[in-house]
Amino acid sequence: MFGGLARRLFGSSNERMIKAMRARVAAINALEPEVSALTDEQLRARTSEFREQLAAGKTLDELLVPAFATVREAGKRVLGQRHFDVQMMGGITLHEGRIAEMKTGEGKTLVATLATYLNALDGKGVHVVTVNDYLAQRDSGWMGRVHGFLGLSVGVIVHGMDDDERRDAYACDVTYATNNELGFDYLRDNMKYDVRAMVQRGHAYAIVDEVDSILVDEARTPLIISGPMEDRSDLYLAVDDFVPHLVPDDYEVDEKQRTATLTEAGNEHIERMLEEAGLLKGDNLYDVENVTVVHHVNQALRAHKLFQKDKDYIVRGEDVVIIDEFTGRMMPGRRYSEGLHQALEAKERVKIQPENQTLASITFQNYFRMYHKLSGMTGTAMTEADELLDIYGLEVIEIPTNLPVARKDDDDEVYRTTREKENAIIELIRDCQSRQQPILVGTTSIEKSEQLSDALTKAKIPHQVLNARYHEQEAHIVADAGFPGAVTIATNMAGRGTDIQLGGNLEMRIERELEGIEEGPERQARIEAIKAEIAEKKAIAKEAGGLFVVGTERHESRRIDNQLRGRSGRQGDPGRSHFFLSLQDDLMRIFGSERIDGMLQKLGIQDGEAIIHPWVNKALEKAQKKVEARNFDIRKNLLKYDNVMNDQRKAVFEQRLDFLRADSISDPIAEMRHDVIDDIVSRHIPENAYPEQWNTAELQEDVREILNLDLPVVEWAAEEGIADEEIRERLMKAADAAAAERAERFGPDITNQIEKAVLLQTLDHLWREHLATLDHLRQVIGLRGYAQRDPLNEYKSEAFELFQAMLAKLRETVTAQLMRVELVQAPPPLADDDLPEMQAIHQDPTTGENEMALADAVAAFEAASARGSFQASAAVDPNDPATWANTPRNAECPCGSGKKYKHCHGKYA
Repeated sequence: MFGGLARRLFGSSNERMIKAMRARVAAINALEPEVSALTDEQLRARTSEFREQLAAGKTLDELLVPAFATVREAGKRVLGQRHFDVQMMGGITLHEGRIAEMKTGEGKTLVATLATYLNALDGKGVHVVTVNDYLAQRDSGWMGRVHGFLGLSVGVIVHGMDDDERRDAYACDVTYATNNELGFDYLRDNMKYDVRAMVQRGHAYAIVDEVDSILVDEARTPLIISGPMEDRSDLYLAVDDFVPHLVPDDYEVDEKQRTATLTEAGNEHIERMLEEAGLLKGDNLYDVENVTVVHHVNQALRAHKLFQKDKDYIVRGEDVVIIDEFTGRMMPGRRYSEGLHQALEAKERVKIQPENQTLASITFQNYFRMYHKLSGMTGTAMTEADELLDIYGLEVIEIPTNLPVARKDDDDEVYRTTREKENAIIELIRDCQSRQQPILVGTTSIEKSEQLSDALTKAKIPHQVLNARYHEQEAHIVADAGFPGAVTIATNMAGRGTDIQLGGNLEMRIERELEGIEEGPERQARIEAIKAEIAEKKAIAKEAGGLFVVGTERHESRRIDNQLRGRSGRQGDPGRSHFFLSLQDDLMRIFGSERIDGMLQKLGIQDGEAIIHPWVNKALEKAQKKVEARNFDIRKNLLKYDNVMNDQRKAVFEQRLDFLRADSISDPIAEMRHDVIDDIVSRHIPENAYPEQWNTAELQEDVREILNLDLPVVEWAAEEGIADEEIRERLMKAADAAAAERAERFGPDITNQIEKAVLLQTLDHLWREHLATLDHLRQVIGLRGYAQRDPLNEYKSEAFELFQAMLAKLRETVTAQLMRVELVQAPPPLADDDLPEMQAIHQDPTTGENEMALADAVAAFEAASARGSFQASAAVDPNDPATWANTPRNAECPCGSGKKYKHCHGKYA
């Protein structure tokens, strides 16, 4: 109650922030006459002046007003676009490290130039993050003209670039890139063996476009760089031999949940067998050192007790091929993950293929939290405001629209069946098309888009379907969606990066129709003709009611529905939105549509009738809020586990970078050597133990094994009155003398090179093993909940123990190798070729496809098409237009125009 009263008296916090910004916008507007009077050279010179003022002690906040006025003027001169006042507010929000929620069509791409320019002045580099390569290239070329005009350098990073090109792009004042490329570059940099080979130069400031899509949706899956693991066939085969010896009381199988677990008796049985085989470390199967063995035992148990040959899989030659449980078809090339496929191969005694190992991974949450300042922009962030504040510390500010929103949002129509809903949608589309009203139909999946497309084809209604594979084509389809009577089906309208403008998009039309026509009177005349045509078509579309957005069902997130709705009613245009639902939709089924269906039948609702009431909307919104809250809890819980690994990752990567940058690492190496000596002495000479309790024979053996020194440790221990401290000092003195003698023989440069190579390669190898162990630990840690112990706390403590054990092993391994190393010839400098074979993986959270594999395939296809490498199905005869259809889309048109085929005779009608 008091909160509502305070809001009425003082306004909401959002309104207060907007009010505070208006004073700065007024100050920027006051400078406009003065800045407009400057010549191009004088305007460009302001960049140098601002940099000098920064060097003299001024802050970026103090430069905001004149810098924004400068960018506005540059935008007018270079792009012919003047930033609106509300866009200035968006720019201030971005500079302050917040999220600007701006409706579709409000010019977010132009807004970014303001904060980008201001923050690039200090020379640390600004990253502008986009959702796909097409937008990164488009925005760097388009908005980059403003930055270039003002004397800033602009780079772009897209898939398929080499390290030199990436390094140059990161060295620019402003760098446009996708979230995937930035994350993978960070991971790859931390696997390099030379500082000069690294491409990134820090994480000062980032502006994330479509921030909700990148920081919430895409962040559901981590970025992973994987590579083939070392051969562990022996372990799989050894563990597989134990499973047939288990008796029914040793395990429990739940076929419904597809789980198989060992009972207490089974644990003891397996423990005994592992101990006899020498595979058990320590006393207990569930000791932290045995995490990987437990994982292999569990997978072998599943392979034997849950998976049946010729039902779940078949053996073809040396391959275990999965059978799809729904279709009964074989799925060659598909493999079970987490070692299960290898367990099946061991069971069937066929060749065990190496499993892929995670070489490095990071979540977007933890990557973007590395930036000293982070901001973002989107049309829909308010529904995720709590998550964005909680995870990233980003506050969402709702920026008012330049013109009032004139869109009408209808109440939802709810039908009993999908068939009735589809018929109603088709009737509405037919009506809109007859009135020349453009219509955009949003679906929740590609499959449903295709089903609706088939229905429209049968109804003889011409339409376009958005294809998510090729973003450039996609942008052209979206650009034409505002044409009078156009029907466009889209799966998900987030991050398209292209406005749906009534009558058509002028920039896209010019780019598409005037390619190859030089600047001059002819081109200008054509542009004026296109402008006149667009104005005429826009008037027709406006008269018909503007863009009609139709939702074919509610998404589980309100944000996705709002993104679709927001495509209509841009910049004060008229528009309308309407959602059609059925009780068979996923969201309705989850929230008890059977009960509603029974009630509707009792009420006597007829076939084809719908329920329309604001209460339905409210009930659906509540259901969506519940799903959103559940999804947030899942992401938050996963992040808690990842934070444990992230702390370790940061420690390892920072230490690794220190080693790479250091001229000499002889001091850390000597420290490691001394720590190892401390460890082995403490292991065999316990504190406060009598000399007769010392295990000097094993200590002497360890000295020989680890330090490569043949020393009379047993004789030393027999000396009268000798203490453990004196033995430790003698060992250190002998080890340091051996290391110094070796360093003198090799020379300082080669010694340093060898020390760095051994240390870095050992660290990388142990870190990869540690990642796999943590992964296995995470899969079994949930079982601790049954013992009334918090799995997260258990994971934290065991992960810490494993990390300490990894560091101890690192010290020992590096010391042992360096005490044995002999120079045969000068070692070659470490290069990137020494890195293991790698594969970049980022799964699309909705489809499960690897986005990076898809990007590789698209890049390869486009490159081959451009070269004309693909063989046409039949020969292309330049003199016979009937054969021109066989020309690759990106090859030159056979007519001799000099244009690409897709822009000439291959242009879609």
